[in-house]
Amino acid sequence: MAPFHERSVSEETRCASELVETELKIKQKLRRSSVIHADETGMRVGGRLHYVHVASTPRLTHYGADARRGKAAMDDIGILPEYRGTCVHDGWLSYTFYPKCRHALCGAHLLRELIYFEELGAETKAWAAPLKELLLEMKAQVERVSAVGEKRLAAEQLATLTGSYDRLIAEGLKAPPPSDVPEQVQKQARNLLLRLERRKEEVLRYVTDFSVPFDNNQAERDLRMGKLQQKTSGCFRTEEGARRFCRIRSYISTMRKQGKAALRALEGACRGAPLSIRKRKG
Repeated sequence: MAPFHERSVSEETRCASELVETELKIKQKLRRSSVIHADETGMRVGGRLHYVHVASTPRLTHYGADARRGKAAMDDIGILPEYRGTCVHDGWLSYTFYPKCRHALCGAHLLRELIYFEELGAETKAWAAPLKELLLEMKAQVERVSAVGEKRLAAEQLATLTGSYDRLIAEGLKAPPPSDVPEQVQKQARNLLLRLERRKEEVLRYVTDFSVPFDNNQAERDLRMGKLQQKTSGCFRTEEGARRFCRIRSYISTMRKQGKAALRALEGACRGAPLSIRKRKG
């Protein structure tokens, strides 16, 4: 059987048409998941910038292609508007338009920002370095407690950690702006501190709810796999071609996560008999 990227457009179209119901089932299962990961990245369609949006879990993947990056695209894809669980993401503004679900900000993104200001100079290092270490210490404490079967931190332990968090942010906000850097960088430093203050609940979601991961690596890994496949397939000529690609990739990624061979899954879809999505055991 020829690799998928070597197939004709008619074969790809037929395969994608057989996966319409499967895609709907993937979306439905994602909407029912307690925790999902979401992210988006650019893709080329007809020589223009479009976006591929991912929503995923360790067992499910959905890719959606759209010319838009924000809320309108997310609404049309149809997962987040009906979602009521916890969505882990990088803090992109459009996610804030979905208040019916809980949000968790990616800790890895926050660490990268804190490291930048830690290395910028002594003035920003004074607050960025201890905040970075505190986030890592929180992560370590959650992992230690979780490893022995506990479901939450002790109340005193949690109070100590969150108290340190509040204190370090307050100290950073009181500190004078960093000198010898552009005004834009000064604003970025303050905006980071304000975000950590105002979105504390979302930043510390992994500390108060052990079912929520520290980072958004799940979505980022799934997007990387999609980007690799696009490099193999090349730039999409039409939006419909991009949507077909995303539907098929959603199916293949989900099947792989559920322990099924990608080639077998693809053969089944092309024959009009796509493999079923397994229910989680237990």
